[in-house]
Amino acid sequence: MTRLILKWALNSFALFFVMKLVPGIHIDHFQDLLLATLALGLLNVFLRPVIILLTLPVTMITLGLFTLVINAMMFALAAYMVPGFHVSGFGVAFVAALLYSLFSFLLSVVFGTKK
Repeated sequence: MTRLILKWALNSFALFFVMKLVPGIHIDHFQDLLLATLALGLLNVFLRPVIILLTLPVTMITLGLFTLVINAMMFALAAYMVPGFHVSGFGVAFVAALLYSLFSFLLSVVFGTKK
């Protein structure tokens, strides 16, 4: 349970850092940041595998690059679901999803949340 809370806090920090770096992303309140992180986590756990399976032929043709588009769609969908989390367009969601994945990975490696 402690590992889950630590991972959520680190991902929230990564999302905050992405919000500060990428123009076009705005979070109204701190609780919206936490909800957006929760929404991203739940979408990546439950919906992303289904979408990856359904788009497997396209992903294979593009040598896996279509997965980046799926990540951007998950980011935009999280912004749609959380009222205080705003993303201005798909290009912004694409860049933000790339940076969020990178920062989240680096933070989990540094703080040892991976098993």
